[in-house]
Formats: sequence, structure tokens, C-alpha cells
Amino acid sequence: MRLRMIKDDTSFDFFARWKLWLGISGLMMVIAFASFLIQGLNYGIDFRGGTTIRTESPRPVVVAEYRDAIDKLGLGDITITEVFDPSFRDDQNVAMIRIQAQDEQQAVTVETIEAVEQALKTARPDIKFTSVESVGPKVSGELIQTAVIAVALAIGAVLIYIWLRFEWQFAAGAVLALVHDVVLTIGIFSELEIRFDLAIIAALLTIVGYSLNDTVVVFDRVRENLRKYKKRPLKEILNLSINETMSRTLMTSFTTLLALIALFALGGDVIRGFVFAMIWGVIVGTYSSIFVASAILLYLGVKRDWSKPDANAGNQYANIDA
Repeated sequence: MRLRMIKDDTSFDFFARWKLWLGISGLMMVIAFASFLIQGLNYGIDFRGGTTIRTESPRPVVVAEYRDAIDKLGLGDITITEVFDPSFRDDQNVAMIRIQAQDEQQAVTVETIEAVEQALKTARPDIKFTSVESVGPKVSGELIQTAVIAVALAIGAVLIYIWLRFEWQFAAGAVLALVHDVVLTIGIFSELEIRFDLAIIAALLTIVGYSLNDTVVVFDRVRENLRKYKKRPLKEILNLSINETMSRTLMTSFTTLLALIALFALGGDVIRGFVFAMIWGVIVGTYSSIFVASAILLYLGVKRDWSKPDANAGNQYANIDA
């Protein structure tokens, strides 16, 4: 017996209040953008600059012990994580200590690093410091610029791809849905003050790909039904297409979330920010493929010139994937 989350004959009306859904999405984007402008992001060492100290100890790492030793120095927010690697020896208990550059300083000073090492030596005399890596403010600024360019290029490439594969109305709906997902993800990180580093940029690019895949599945079914039901209104075609793909959409999202929730609970602090971004991205990506991309397509309309032999108006690349 097959597992079914949605019956085959579902007929939900997703566009009974499509203007309301677009309004809610627009309001959420305004709130997210306002939070970014007013509160900003809690940039990690990758973007803000700082120092990472790698330690080894023959005894198991106790994060609370390390933190108690360093907190006395009054250095502000410090991240301490235990690093697990199958290639490590049993007596090679590794920890990463991340110290962000202070507001009045351009980088973590040598004196600060020595003070941290001395504090840890006092708490645990057998500790060893295997490496110290620093990221300066100039490199951090370049990373921010590169990250913005990477996300913009990804969305631009999606625009071109959808424009070639479908009509421009489809492209507009897909790209606006991707912008919606990216803005809301950045907004939730700003509002909750979760650390924002290069791993989150990787998550944003992954979210773009995930959301695009879901949107293309729906749009492919819309295009098939536009050819099949030439006289039915666009609203009915969109409702029919989304209902037909709903089982696939929910099953994909559900199984992806199962894996991500397990990683979030068991993966540790090192990947928690990345996994949280992915969980949020899967949720808003699934939502936007229905209530943003398709609603925008309904608003823009699709030219349906059935006088052409291939019954594809305004789409000179209709047979590119045939």
C-alpha cells in the first residue's frame, strides 16, 4: 500500500483569497527588510573579522569549563564548539574557540589571544593550541560583497533559465518567489539575531535551488494543462495543476524536513545555523511556489494564442525540453 499524504482527487481552491496571500507575503517582506535596515545582522567572524583558536586536549572537551575560564576576560560573545572527526585519535579532543573582533578594534589583538590561551592553560594545564587563524576587516568586507554578488547572480541565472523555458510571466513569478524566500530568510536571521556567516550564504543558495525546483514542477504542470484545457480560465488551470502536484510537493518537503530536523537536534552548534536556514527555507519555499509564484502568474496572466500549430503562444523555446 502506497503512503499518501494527499488524496488523488483533491480540489482545494488556492486562489480564493490570492490577493490576501500576496498581501501577507508583501507585509512579511517589508518587516524582514525593515528589521535588516534597523537591527542589521549578527555577523559572524567570516564577515565581521575575528580569530579562531584550535585546541587539543587528552581529556574530553567540556564547553562549560572552557567558557567559564574565558568569560572572566569580558570579551563579549565567544563561540566554543567541540569538533568531531573520525580521523582524530581517541585522545585528540579538539575544540574551536571563535572570538569576534571588538567594536572598538579592527581585529583581535595579540594580547587578547595570549590572555585567552593563559586563561585556558590555568583551567586545563594539559591543553595545546594547534592553530590560530584571524580574519581582518578588509577580508570580511570583501566576503560580504562576494556573497551578495553570488546570491544576485544565482537569482539572475534563474530568471534567464525560466524565461527561456517558459514565458516571461512565469519567469517573473519564479524570480519574485525566490526574492521572497531570500528576503524572509535574511529577515528571520536579523529578527532572531542568529549568527550570520558564510555557511548561511551557502544555505541561501541551496534554498534558491530548492524553491526553484518546486516552482518548476508546478509550472511544468501548468503548461501541460494550458495545452490540454485550452478554454478553461487560468485560475482553474492553476488550481488544477497545484492540486495534481500537491502530493509530490508535500512528500518532498516532509522527507527533507525530517532529515533537517534530525541534523538540527543532533548535529551540534557548528552546523545549527545552516540547518535552521534550510528548515526555514524549505517551509517558505514550499509556501512561495504556491502562494507567491503562482499567484503572480495569475495576476500577470498568460498569453494564450492557440492559432499556432504547437499551441504555445509567445514561447519560441517551447520545444527546447521536448
